[in-house]
Amino acid sequence: MYLCNHQNVDMLKQEKVQFVIDTLQEKYPEIPIPLDHKDPYTLLIAVLLSAQCTDVRVNKITPLLFAKADNPFDMVKLSVEEIKAIIRPCGLSPMKSKGIYGLSKIIIDKYNGEVPQSFDGLEELPAVGHKTASVVMSQAFGVPAFPVDTHIHRLMWRWNLTNGKNVTQTEKDAKRLFPKEIWNDLHLQIIWYGREYSPARGWDLENDIITKTIGRKSVLDMYYKNKK
Repeated sequence: MYLCNHQNVDMLKQEKVQFVIDTLQEKYPEIPIPLDHKDPYTLLIAVLLSAQCTDVRVNKITPLLFAKADNPFDMVKLSVEEIKAIIRPCGLSPMKSKGIYGLSKIIIDKYNGEVPQSFDGLEELPAVGHKTASVVMSQAFGVPAFPVDTHIHRLMWRWNLTNGKNVTQTEKDAKRLFPKEIWNDLHLQIIWYGREYSPARGWDLENDIITKTIGRKSVLDMYYKNKK
């Protein structure tokens, strides 16, 4: 009897996962790329700038930076101060400007000016963490990855597909639950869905079909309690 129940629970989880995949595919058959870029290097810089900054703002700043330097060779001709002055509106500019200058230098010295095509190579670069490396591997090089941002972390919790402990756990659960061949599209679809239908603030459950259908009981209870 116990075994049978256990299988039921698993089956339900698989059905939930399939519901998520199908709904997102229906809503986002064409998936826009959030950060404007033209090659791995400009994507790397854009992702680095997006830490604690909106994609919309990053997309306003990168053209100003890339007009002066859109490759590592031109970037190191600028000073850290010059880079900082351009990227200041994105926040964390002291750390980001040092990172951009430092990683550009390493890409020239160690990789002949080409962005490294490996997680290890990317994560060794200054100011590049696992999430930034995952975005570059996924979007620039087409390698299956599941970068977890704040939207994905929030939605995986709302959908009861992770315990929400931390982003590392969320990534692990996402990779375990979703087929590898759709990771690169799916992580973007979840981000767009989160922004449009399941935001952190100003959230209307009536529009959020996925959470409404498969959401964690405590999340739904809390939502209705706050609605009163």
